Amino acid sequence: MDRTQKEATIADLNSKLQDAGLVVVTHHLGLTVAEVTNLRGKVRAAGASFKVTKNRLARRALKGTQFEGIDGLFKGPTAISYSKDPVAAAKAVADFAKTNDKLVIIGGSLGSQVLDAEGVKALASLPSLDELRAKLVGMIQTPATRIAGVLQAPGGQVARVLAAYAKKDEAA
Repeated sequence: MDRTQKEATIADLNSKLQDAGLVVVTHHLGLTVAEVTNLRGKVRAAGASFKVTKNRLARRALKGTQFEGIDGLFKGPTAISYSKDPVAAAKAVADFAKTNDKLVIIGGSLGSQVLDAEGVKALASLPSLDELRAKLVGMIQTPATRIAGVLQAPGGQVARVLAAYAKKDEAA
């Protein structure tokens, strides 16, 4: 990789990190190409990105972002996962790490807050933003359906009574 390619890689990664809300740093020693491809697919499905990085280039890309505090984590065979959603990248990487011992979570950063491996795993156990929205809508919607059911019950009872009288008149 020549100097211009390195500068382009650094600028590209820096612009992606500017938009990110969470960065997770992992070691991926021993993962096969198929396993990395599978991991990328799962991370992408969660709305995040996964990138194998060169440590020196990643440290340079972190400069000027809110994630500058994690530059000490870039030692050994590292890869990063990042997302706008503060839970998506952590959840996808942690789920994959449960089933594959070769992927080790080193740490991460939620905004300017540096997280260790346990912090990332704790973050992964939280519900995602979409799940929280669905729960909130469900909680708001439940009282409305109960009110509609209560209001419809007397009308339904009257209709059943009238239907019973109609059947009684037909039988007589």
